[in-house]
Amino acid sequence: MINNTSMPRSWIIPELGYPDVREAVQWLTRTFGFKERVRIGEHRAQLTYGSGDLIVMQGSAVSASTPMTHAVMVRVADLDAHYSHSKQSGAKVTREPKTFPYGERQYSVTDIGGHIWTFSQSVADVDPSTWGGTLNKQAP
Repeated sequence: MINNTSMPRSWIIPELGYPDVREAVQWLTRTFGFKERVRIGEHRAQLTYGSGDLIVMQGSAVSASTPMTHAVMVRVADLDAHYSHSKQSGAKVTREPKTFPYGERQYSVTDIGGHIWTFSQSVADVDPSTWGGTLNKQAP
């Protein structure tokens, strides 16, 4: 698998929604000892702790009555093969495979419990500053 500077290295990455991303990052770093790895505007941040990673995201609505509070991102070696298998197995696709400027090819599904899963394959090593992110070079 390609190592992409814009992507955390963990294979499974929880994504937690908060009303205020900057406040959540400050709290998680101060309280639990996370390090901010990449800042993505005011709506998203990548945090690291030891060999683990976490994404803090702006809480958004799945529907008008159900706020999205969490999702899971999983890195895969062959996104298109994974997508084909998931779709054939009955996963509800919410975002078709797409390659993004930050060097990741991704698709999303909703599982039988209503949980959102995004699968991601690194396709290039991209410096976050080229797409609007800010890399904290002091973070592991």
